Amino acid sequence: MKFVPLKNVLTFIRGVTFKPAELLEYGDNDSIVCLRTKNIQKELDLTDLIVIPNSIIEKNDDKILQQSDILISSANSWQLVGKCVRVPELPFPATLGGFISNLRANSEVVDADYLYHWLVSPNIQHEIRHLGRQTTNISNLDRVRFLQLKIPLPPLETQKQIAQVLATADQLRKDCQQVEQELNALAQSVFLEMFGDPTVNTKQFPIGSIKDLVTEVKYGTSGKADESIGNFPILRMNNITYSGEWNFSSLKYINLDKKEHEKYLTKKGDILFNRTNSRELVGKTAVFREETPMAIAGYLIRVRVNNKANSEYISAYLNSIHGKQTLQHMCKSIVGMANINAQELQKIKILIPPKKLQDEFDNKLKKIRVQRQMNTAQLTEYNGLFNALLQKAFKGELNLKST
Repeated sequence: MKFVPLKNVLTFIRGVTFKPAELLEYGDNDSIVCLRTKNIQKELDLTDLIVIPNSIIEKNDDKILQQSDILISSANSWQLVGKCVRVPELPFPATLGGFISNLRANSEVVDADYLYHWLVSPNIQHEIRHLGRQTTNISNLDRVRFLQLKIPLPPLETQKQIAQVLATADQLRKDCQQVEQELNALAQSVFLEMFGDPTVNTKQFPIGSIKDLVTEVKYGTSGKADESIGNFPILRMNNITYSGEWNFSSLKYINLDKKEHEKYLTKKGDILFNRTNSRELVGKTAVFREETPMAIAGYLIRVRVNNKANSEYISAYLNSIHGKQTLQHMCKSIVGMANINAQELQKIKILIPPKKLQDEFDNKLKKIRVQRQMNTAQLTEYNGLFNALLQKAFKGELNLKST
């Protein structure tokens, strides 16, 4: 398989620069949508758009986006420079701002889908990030070095076959991700169906405070954790997701004396509450469901419930839209970080449904979690398949006859 510099297979089109005073209202005549780095997500995000005068790109048709163009974040933080997204068929003319560049494939020599999959493959993304030139907190893509990168270039028809195989495998992953979103939405729907909107309390449950439902509230340890040494894994703020689940992919470890076990270990059924973070993330809450105890870091609060409450109900309440809004309104900022302490947590008002109803909610969540675990396992399998196909595709090892 031959390798060809990118400059031979695509046109690199820089975004346009404009002044804040040139921004127009969406829908103004003689204007054009201008995409920014925030629009470059896993898919092109069209939910937050700005428009600029047409005169900025007048007589420069190259600046108007075409379907199958590839947008690349060319000025961003180090972790995000090089991030790419495909341009779908757009319902309006659009261009791109100065922190984005457009990679327009030469269709006579390279298939745009093939090019895109190569650009977003992990190895190439890693290589692109290292082509950035750091300026204060911003990394700028080095255009010259980027265009010198060499892409493996089989015949055009083979490229299209490879792209189709990768697109099919990628769609399997996307389907799993969609199922995950639907399962998360189902859990929220079950909460609203059983307890109603806490903001209006349509089911007329008694109102109390979290203090009425707990036996103890304790802070975690301030002891120093280690990447690999320690008799217990330690949970930190990043291990709790925004939706109230767990991410154990980045654990550290800590040694605890026996006298510290009761104070700093969490057990199955405990609620863990993230007391310090940015305003939108403070208050991340999850129920610890593991059989093996883990330690908790100082930024977490461990909550144990009494016989009036089910920990899954309290966690779901705090993770509901009403709960998130309550937490954001009550947290106070200290040097850029928001904080809610243990006393403030216990004062939060909460609906207190019958314990039997809370337990029924817990049982329904268990069934949803089983489905989520099965879907996660499937997604892991599809991710492995997709990455294996990527490796083979760009080494010329993909057997197209058997795929």
